[in-house]
Amino acid sequence: MPSDQSTWIFSVPQDGDSDGLLQELTSKLSQQSRTFSQSNVGQLYIPSFKTGTLDSLISLSEELPKHDANFTATVAKIVETLRHLLNNDPSKLAQHILVNNKPVDDYLLNHWAWNEGRYGTQRGLKDMTDVLVKEMTSIDNVMKMKLNNYNLAKGSLVQLQRKKNGNLSVRSLADIVSKGDVLQDSEYMQTVLVAVPRNLVKNWNSSYERLATMIVPRSSVSLASDDDYTLFSVVIFCKAYDTFAQKCRENKYIIRDFQYSADQIEREREELHTADTAERELWTELLRLSEINFSEAFQVFVHLKVVRLYIESVLRYGLPANYIGFAVKPEPKNTKRTLTSKGSGQTNEDFVGEYQSLLDQEFFDFVLYEIPWVVN
Repeated sequence: MPSDQSTWIFSVPQDGDSDGLLQELTSKLSQQSRTFSQSNVGQLYIPSFKTGTLDSLISLSEELPKHDANFTATVAKIVETLRHLLNNDPSKLAQHILVNNKPVDDYLLNHWAWNEGRYGTQRGLKDMTDVLVKEMTSIDNVMKMKLNNYNLAKGSLVQLQRKKNGNLSVRSLADIVSKGDVLQDSEYMQTVLVAVPRNLVKNWNSSYERLATMIVPRSSVSLASDDDYTLFSVVIFCKAYDTFAQKCRENKYIIRDFQYSADQIEREREELHTADTAERELWTELLRLSEINFSEAFQVFVHLKVVRLYIESVLRYGLPANYIGFAVKPEPKNTKRTLTSKGSGQTNEDFVGEYQSLLDQEFFDFVLYEIPWVVN
């Protein structure tokens, strides 16, 4: 059973009035459901390609499912990128999931036609497939590169924001520790800054002098506190640093590496501004590119589906290759009824003999493919 979360495209032999067949199909679907909209069904104009040999058609028929899966994944990745950039806002996403500046349903269901100017049907089906694959691969490569650039910029910004806004175990100390808080120009002693978990502050105050030898008594000073840590300064002899650091780690105290610099605050402010500007610029560029490439990728994707539809129609119905196609957006609750309105369905139980093992799916007297909904 085809998915009820996709638009169906199908073909039948053209043997009469195509407009009349469209009206008949629309009428049947409307009779089955009062809520069915006539805008959810449209004609699909299938061109006459250079058919080629039977062997070439069979070979392409076996090759195209792999390309179909790759195309589906590329379109889905672009949608996911847009979803991430727009913070998963459905209303904003709908404004960017457009094909030629119109909704996907309008593109598929409003008399879809092959883009002859871009994909001239004078090419053979193999060459046509290669062109479509080349275009989609190019789109995918560009998206990967731009997304990677954005993620790097975003990662740098997050890291700098974490240094500015995180707790005292990770944040920058430039705007917390002043020149008078650290020992200057001493050859034998140094000031060490230690972030102590709030629940261990009492333990620190009672035992820091015994963590190592050569710690200056009563030199511990509380400089700042947040919800998680209290920052202390303590003066020790330089030769005791390694032992002191080891004991701090054992007691879950975090030593903060810090060198006082008068212009450190301004440097960090400039770094944050530069990173924020770069992230915003790349966000805008990636959003614009994703919107453009979604439109391009989705069109390439649908054209590949129509190539599959044509090839399977030739293999099913034979020549002359004169087929009429339709696109239907089914109602989830009426999927089975929608199928029966398009023709009589047969399951593999209707077949016996050597074909039984080949038919592990439902068989319908029309060729059908699915185009997954990009946004449910």
